[in-house]
This record gives sequence, C-alpha cells and structure tokens, in this order.
Amino acid sequence: MRYHRLPDGDGYRLIADDGDAAYDLTAVKPRLDEFTELAAAANVADTDVDELAETLVETAPTVDREALADSALPIVPDEVWAAGVTYEISEEAREAESGMPEMYVQVYEAERPEIFFKATPSRTVGPDEPVGIRADSAWDVPEPELGIVLYDGEIVGYTIGNDMSSRSIEGENPLYLPQAKVYDKCCSIGPCIASAESVGDPHELTMTMEISRDGETLYEGETSTGEMDRSCEELVEYWCDHNSVPQNGVLLTGTSLVPDDGFTLRPDDEVRIEIDRIGELVNTVVEV
Repeated sequence: MRYHRLPDGDGYRLIADDGDAAYDLTAVKPRLDEFTELAAAANVADTDVDELAETLVETAPTVDREALADSALPIVPDEVWAAGVTYEISEEAREAESGMPEMYVQVYEAERPEIFFKATPSRTVGPDEPVGIRADSAWDVPEPELGIVLYDGEIVGYTIGNDMSSRSIEGENPLYLPQAKVYDKCCSIGPCIASAESVGDPHELTMTMEISRDGETLYEGETSTGEMDRSCEELVEYWCDHNSVPQNGVLLTGTSLVPDDGFTLRPDDEVRIEIDRIGELVNTVVEV
C-alpha cells in the first residue's frame, strides 16, 4: 500500500491507497493520523504496516482518490540523511565540479560509502511546496533520489526525495558540503510512503525527472535504481552503525540524473520526479 497524509483542519488524516481505493485509517483509529503511528503499532504487534492496515481497511470509509493530490509531507522525519556518490554518473559530475576530483573516485570505489546529514524537519518540505536555492550560489540543481523510510532502525517503506544542492559552493571546496546541502527548504519528500512490501525489490525501480521553466521542458532524464553501486541495506547499515539514529528517519540514496553542466535552477522552475510504485513528487523553486 501507499500511505498519504492529508490535511484536515488543524490536523491530518492517514490514508491508505491500495491502487483501487483510498481508505481513511484515521476514521477507524483517531489517534492513527501519522504513518509513524502506524509503524509504531506494527512494531509492537510484530507485524508489517500493510498487514495492520488491512485489518483497518475492512471498516474504513473510502475517500475520493483525487483528494490524494492534496497530500502533505507524508512523514515528518526526526532527521533526513543522504548518501552520495552511489551512481557512476554522480561520481563523474562531482569530479567535474570539484578542484579535488580524485577524492570522489576514492569514495565511489571505497568500501565505506559517503553518508551525510541532510535536513531537519524545519528544512524539509512536501509535495507542491517550494524547494530552495541559495542566494549566494551560482550553480544549483535538484537531485532526485529514492528515499528509505526507517522506523526503529528497520526499513518500513520508501518515498521520493529531492536533495537540493549548490554545486558551485561544494565545488569550491569539499569541506563546504554542509553549506551546499543543508539550508532552508533544501529537501523535499513525497508524495507518499510506499510500504516495503508493496515496493518489493528497491533496486529495480525506474526513476525519471523533468525540469520545466515557463512551460518549456529544459531537462528530462530516466534511470533505474539498478544502476546504484550500493544496496539499500548496505547504506542503512553504515548510517546506523555506531550512530544513535532517530526512531523515525529517512535516508536518501543518491542520484544518477544530473543536468548538463551549463544548467542551473532559477526561481519558479518546476521539478517533477517520478519513481515506479511510489508516485510523483512536484515542487517549484524559490530563492532562499
């Protein structure tokens, strides 16, 4: 199933979509208004989120599936982290932007992956909310990525992430990575969380990205998560190893869709990212 978080007055409703119908789980269990609550209940019951949701669907009212277009940030993660240089083209792009290209080759070929802190809840936006580009940056790009959703250290689902990046700042010096990656509206997640069971193998998903400006398509590309040089399990292991990860977190897994070197985002651009079995994440761009 895919799980959406719909605004409802001052709160939210948790909606489960099985592809045929959308069910209001909050109507059955009013305290169940967040995916995290569902994951917590499944953890206590020693089952998976879909099995628990299916027991609620039997008595849950349906909602118009068109309402899912208004989905909010599907989960408010305690922390978002990200992995870098997990695809060959990403390694090549970061070599091209950097004055120290050899370090990216070493990371791509090394046993230990690059794992870095990406965003707090206040820096993370949801579907149809604006993502940011820094006013002090001259070269800004979106990075479409598969996001792993963890609860209590276990993979419970997947989402779509946009790891916004200043390539000009990182390219000046690799030590500037935090400033290139972590700032207001630097990350978007959505439109939903697809359960681990519904996604199946996360390494065989088609991912596409389209960037448009004033109605004109400036970039479109397609890749597969099968091109990733690291497995999701490996990245999660390194993220959690010797690290007190939050109970509720998201790990982005890297990108292989990189616009040409001459391209940079501008305010009002639109970024569309789609991943099989999950959905489509759409954001416009603002300067921050």
